Formats: sequence, C-alpha cells, structure tokens
Amino acid sequence: MSSTTVVSSADEHHAVNPRSRVILASLVGTTIEFYDFYVYATAAVLVFPHLFFPASDPTTALLASFAVFGAAMVARPLGAIFFGHLGDKKGRKITLVGALLTMGIATFLIGLLPTYATAGWLAPTLLVVLRLAQGFALGGEWSGAALVATENAPAGKRAVYGTFPQLGAPIGFIIANGLFLIIAALMPSSDPSRPSDAFLAWGWRIPFLFSAVMVIVGLWVRFSLVESKAFENTVKRGGIQKVPLVAAFKSYWREMILGTFYMLATYVLFYLMTTFSLSYGRAATTAPLPGLGYDYRTFVMMMICGVVFFGIFTMVSGPWADRWGRRRTLIWITSAIALFGLLWVPLLSAGTVGVVAWLFIGFALMGLTFGPMGALLPELFPANVRYTGSGMAYNVSSILGAAVAPFIAVALWSYGGGSPFWVGVYLTVMALFTLVALILGKETRDIDIHH
Repeated sequence: MSSTTVVSSADEHHAVNPRSRVILASLVGTTIEFYDFYVYATAAVLVFPHLFFPASDPTTALLASFAVFGAAMVARPLGAIFFGHLGDKKGRKITLVGALLTMGIATFLIGLLPTYATAGWLAPTLLVVLRLAQGFALGGEWSGAALVATENAPAGKRAVYGTFPQLGAPIGFIIANGLFLIIAALMPSSDPSRPSDAFLAWGWRIPFLFSAVMVIVGLWVRFSLVESKAFENTVKRGGIQKVPLVAAFKSYWREMILGTFYMLATYVLFYLMTTFSLSYGRAATTAPLPGLGYDYRTFVMMMICGVVFFGIFTMVSGPWADRWGRRRTLIWITSAIALFGLLWVPLLSAGTVGVVAWLFIGFALMGLTFGPMGALLPELFPANVRYTGSGMAYNVSSILGAAVAPFIAVALWSYGGGSPFWVGVYLTVMALFTLVALILGKETRDIDIHH
C-alpha cells in the first residue's frame, strides 16, 4: 500500500492516511499511554507503599500511594485543555507527537527516581510531579487518537475504527503486567504480601525504563501521518476558533456534560477491575482488611486472562454500535454493569471459580462499554472544537470516576469490614448516573463528522 492516497472531487484534492496507518497510529499511541499508566498502577500497589510512602499502618501507605495515583486524573483536564487547544488550532498530528513525548519522558524519569530512604520527602514530591505529567499527557492523548481513527474511518465504520485506540487499554495492561510478572518470577519473594528485596531495590524500575523503547516506535508511526479531512475542511472554510475551549463551553456545554457522564460508569469499572482488584485479590484473608489471599503471580495471571476478554469484547462492541447505534448499545451494557455491581459478593464468595467469573464478566463489560466511546465522544462535537470537547468530557469524567475510585473503594472495603459489598454498590450507583445521561442524550451514529 502506498504511503499516501489521493482522493479527488470537483473541488478538492485531499491526501488521506491509508487504513493500515490509521489503525497502527491510533492503536500504538494509546497502547504506550496505557502501558505507562498500568506500570504506575501496578507499582502503586506493589512498590510505592514500601519505597515512597513508608508508614506504620500498611493501609495508610496504600491510601497515600493511591492518592498520588488519583492526582494524575486531576491533571488530565488540564492536558485536555492544552493539547485540545493545539489539536483544534494546529492539527492532530503534531499534538499527538507532543502528548506521546510528554508521557514517555515522565514515565522514564520515574524509573530513575531516588526512594524515601535516600532522599526523604523529596522522593514522593518528585513522584507526584512526574505523575502529574503523566496525567497531563494522557489528557491530550486519548482524544487525539480517537480523532485519528474516527475522522479517517470509512462511512458506516466509525465505531469499528473507534475501537482501535480503545484496544490500547487491554494491550497495554497485558504488556505492563506481563513484564512485571516476568521480573517478579526472576526475583521471587518468600513473603507473598511483599516483593523481594531485589525487586524493591531495582527490579521495579525496568518497566518504567522500557517505556522509552515503545515511545520511539510510537513516534516513528505518528510522524508519518497526514492531517484528517475534517481538520483540513475546517481550515479551508476559516472555521478555526481563536480559543476552542471557550467556543466549546459556549455552544456545546450540554454535550460536554453528557459526555462526562457517559464515561462515568466506564471509568469506575475500569479502575476497580484493574487497580482495586489487585489490592483486594492479594490481601491476606486474615489481614486487617481481609481479601482473597492470592499470591501476586497467581492473581495477575487471572487478571491477564480476564483482560483478554476486555480486548475481545472491545472489538465486538464496534460492529454492535455501528449496527444498533451508540446510545442503544450503551444503555443495555450500562444496565448490565449496574447489575454486575450487585453480584460482587455472590461471585467473590464462590471460591476460585467465582473469582474467575467475576474477572471475566467485569472485563467483558469493560470492553463493551469502553469500545463505543471512541466514536461516541468525538461525534458529540463539530471538527473545530472536537479535540477540546471530546478530551474535556473524557478527562473530567476521569476526576469524577477514576481519580477517586481506588480511594473510595478502599474506604468502602474498610467500612464493610473486608467485604466488597459496598464497593459493588458504589459501581451500581455510578452506572445509574451514566444510564440517566444516556437516556437524556441523542444518537450520533448518522452525523457527518467531516463538517
């Protein structure tokens, strides 16, 4: 396939990205971004409570680590504003390159940080700064990748193409946790509740440093992109906004609010299944906060198997959303998420079979709800504020959902005396908020995304 295809009409000649390049560019970037976030999420459970947030109470150290994890979500709307402004004024390509570089540099530097034992409070302070940089970068990454996919999609295939950036989440999870799993196996610990001394000394740094290799690959792909027809049409008709954020708030505030709540259940489910579950699964059955009592390697292998369902059902969701519509598909899936939250205790009380079923169902629902978002949120906005509007909706939802989800989950886990019942109820309540937003919203499948 040639590197550039030219399409002609009576009044325009526009260079477009080949299908293979669109798929690869939208997939590889989000894979790297989610890899970086999962590496931090895993370290927030395994490493940082021991090395950066020492405390006499392990629960307090874990909550401090999760608080820094959530702090990045606060930076994401700022990243959405900054990169959205660039993306709507200067183009998608250069903005995506900048977001990827920011994330890659921050992640690499985390792998070089001193610990609390050698640098005192400077260590967690630097960790917070770099974590904020990660969140800032991800605030601009997702919407740009989603726009590359949907603005270059063939007619009637936007939801299918919109699933490609979404696939970065399960792929990034598998790479990140698989790498941690290999390192932990090479540096085994005699205490299942604590990594080995070698792992804590230097092994945990390897996944952070490895991100540099992935970033180089991602940059090579993204530098080969050309701008989308939607953005070029906006430039030609003089539709570029001086301040896209102001224009989006002025004319599309309702869409921004709806988009934020569309994502709420997705975010809460996402972080409960990927972050809280690792803490709950590894906690000893006799701990102050009792959990499932699995060793790290066993539970992560179970999670990776579940994430395979995440990827499969992300791909399944695209054809469904193109055939039945985004809104109708998501109403049914969100209703299923609300029901799933009420089944946590029965499933998690049924032994290994129940835990595996819980992981598989949760991750399958995650794929089904996450997949259509790649098309739905960009379709809410016209091309001249699409990067900003979709990015703000996506990332403000990260504060309401993802930033507080691990913290609230641990608090509810403690409130329930070790039972996950109230954590499941929390998921159900958030799903009901999303369900109301979907009922109030409109279908976007048939809009003209190029104008």
